[in-house]
Amino acid sequence: MDIRLDNLNKTIVNCKKCPRLVRFVHKISTQKRKQNMNEIYWGKPVPGFGNSNSKLAIIGLAPAAHGGTRTGRAFTGDKSGDFLFKCLHEVGISNYPYSINLNDNLKLKSTYITNILKCVPPEDKPLSNEISNCSNFFDEEILSLKKLKVIVTLGKVAFDNCIKLYKQKFSIKQKFSFKHGKSWSLPDGLIILSSYHPSPRNVNTKLISDKMMIDLFKKAKKLAKF
Repeated sequence: MDIRLDNLNKTIVNCKKCPRLVRFVHKISTQKRKQNMNEIYWGKPVPGFGNSNSKLAIIGLAPAAHGGTRTGRAFTGDKSGDFLFKCLHEVGISNYPYSINLNDNLKLKSTYITNILKCVPPEDKPLSNEISNCSNFFDEEILSLKKLKVIVTLGKVAFDNCIKLYKQKFSIKQKFSFKHGKSWSLPDGLIILSSYHPSPRNVNTKLISDKMMIDLFKKAKKLAKF
């Protein structure tokens, strides 16, 4: 990780711009789930992770309450992350088919994973000012990834908010519609590729399958040329 991205992540971890989210993260981290009662929760905003030379960025909406908020890494320690990393390993993006904690020696190939919102919101529903507060962090992450070619958004809410931030940035008039596997070209030359979220509900109802996710990341790798 380069100095710019390292400094940005330190700023993210120390951010307290959103009092509602600070309170909620503290509540989760002290009133733990029964199965995590003996663990020390991360309990802070969750920064992105991966290679600063990444050609691919994977974007979620926010850390999971007892996933990223507990472990300190996006898509780590919950069922969605388990499904995601199994698929990333299958296509050669992750060296392990799992992501457990910050000390598990996980490495990503030319990929950076982050969330638009760095703190988990109550009921997974962020307020517009909370997304706005975090948008500068997201912009800085994208700008710091100098070789970035493709952004994969996980879930319609992440897709909509990513597009919203780009529309504000470039005054885009074009209409974008969410569809799994669909790609769009952005004004700064990036390609956005939308995916269903790998949530247990989506997996259990077969809205998304291992094959669908694996095929999507094969496409992402091809578009990103790595």
